[in-house]
Amino acid sequence: MSQIRVEDVFKISGIPTHTFVKPSEYNRLKVALRSPGRGVIVEGPSGIGKSTAVSKALREISMSEEIVQLSARSPEDVEYIELLHDLGQFGTVVIDDFHRLQDSVKSQISDMLKIMADTEDVGRKLVIIGINEAGRSLIKASPDLSNRIDVIRFEVEPDTKIAELVNSGEKALNVRLSAKDLIVEKSRGSFYLAQLLCMDACVQAEVLEKPDGVVEVGTSYAAIQRRVVARQRERFGDVVRSFARGTKFRPGGRAPYLHILRWLAESDSWSISIQDEMRKHPTEKASVGLVSDRGYLENLANSEGISEILHFDPDTRILSVENPMLIFYLRAISWPEFIREVGFTKVDYEESYDFALSFAGEDRTFAEMLRDALEDLGHAVFYDMAEQHRFLGQDVETYMGPIYASGSRFVIAVLGEMYGKKRWTLFEASQYRERFADGQVIPVWSSKIPPSPTDPARDLGYLTFDPDGDLTQQATSHAAVLTRMLQER
Repeated sequence: MSQIRVEDVFKISGIPTHTFVKPSEYNRLKVALRSPGRGVIVEGPSGIGKSTAVSKALREISMSEEIVQLSARSPEDVEYIELLHDLGQFGTVVIDDFHRLQDSVKSQISDMLKIMADTEDVGRKLVIIGINEAGRSLIKASPDLSNRIDVIRFEVEPDTKIAELVNSGEKALNVRLSAKDLIVEKSRGSFYLAQLLCMDACVQAEVLEKPDGVVEVGTSYAAIQRRVVARQRERFGDVVRSFARGTKFRPGGRAPYLHILRWLAESDSWSISIQDEMRKHPTEKASVGLVSDRGYLENLANSEGISEILHFDPDTRILSVENPMLIFYLRAISWPEFIREVGFTKVDYEESYDFALSFAGEDRTFAEMLRDALEDLGHAVFYDMAEQHRFLGQDVETYMGPIYASGSRFVIAVLGEMYGKKRWTLFEASQYRERFADGQVIPVWSSKIPPSPTDPARDLGYLTFDPDGDLTQQATSHAAVLTRMLQER
């Protein structure tokens, strides 16, 4: 018997076996697929599991051997799709990425669907898969089609479904994921993202095959996210920045495309209605309305590179992601940092970070764990090694000084035995010294440093840590306290 591997359990391509979870609309999909003649439209966000569900359902109803699968991304397949109306009894055809077809081809398909439904044609069936509002674009071409097709909308799945996937994977691979709860939460209803995050957690923990006994995978969610985002930055970074700048970049402009990206990142879904978002954000309504009404947004979305990751429907004015990893990337990046990279000067953020960590190298292990715990709770944290590539060849004091002086909401000073004896801790302390009076410096004292009546920092409310104790537990506890403080202030 072959060994079960991590990629067999947490699958990021192909149909899952150990971790397949029936989407909420699965039974309705099966009934629609069995109904003779009626077209089936499966629509929803990218990466939600539409294609996987269709393939699985067709197998369950013993139709998988009789189907032809086509994609509007393939020029050869598009030629085949354009000839369907002349092919007679072509059997069952699945057309993926339907939203990418030309309107004239969509109109042909609409006519076929109407005829097939009226005649209850048992020799032909069309299954159309597309992102949000694929059905609406068909009905627009032929309004009387609405009662002749079944539109199955795959929405973002509830956390219970994502948890079911993770639990199945843990059982199949004989592991327990310590970051499971955050993986479920941050997957935001995407089976694909859950698979990817679980696999990365196992790979980082060097669990590549099923062990004999249950293994605890202790990879923190912050570590998983950092690695996944780093990979996606190379993939999406340049294209996303190009979209944010638009076709006529002005550093002092109103940044309409950047606001659109931010709205997409903040959405609970994987697509947004530009009209709805403008109503929610009246201060950006004029600038976004301009680029939408004049076709600038449509042209930008259709440009090379951007069209591979975003799709804009000018009729519905809905912007959708084409790649499931894009939305994860947008939600994980630091937006103040992204705005600086893009080059805008008029998008105001008072501070770039919630917390800036100051510590001596001897306490780096605890500081890094505290950073992970704070990032797990959604905070932006300045941590020197994470920024090292940005100040290479630059004056480090010029780069770091403003962050400790005013560029973070709070400074967390990890006061270990060597803190006041190191050059950089002395420099950092000189930058944030004036912030003590405003309660913006949080001391975290080492238990190995005895209290001193001459130290003014001892008069402030503080936290403590034991360098010889359980650093993970202490970091998690302190992060929870700091989060409550941030919320109340």
